[in-house]
Amino acid sequence: MNNTLTIEAMHSPEFLERLLRVCRHRGFAIVTINATTKQQVTHIELTVSSDHEIALLTKQLDKVIGILKVTLSASNEDIKASA
Repeated sequence: MNNTLTIEAMHSPEFLERLLRVCRHRGFAIVTINATTKQQVTHIELTVSSDHEIALLTKQLDKVIGILKVTLSASNEDIKASA
């Protein structure tokens, strides 16, 4: 099943690497990724595919340093993010 997440994070060179690693370790394949950066904040629209529950991924993304906000686009549900 495909799910689309919108992620806001502080811009840093290593952030995208962390994001991709979390997706891979949790068993999610990246279908599409679109990222833009404005004023040190990176906005990412990420579509992932997996048979796993999307909550497995969003709970881990919440723990990634630098993520400000994660929104599951299908439900517009904000997921708490550590700042």
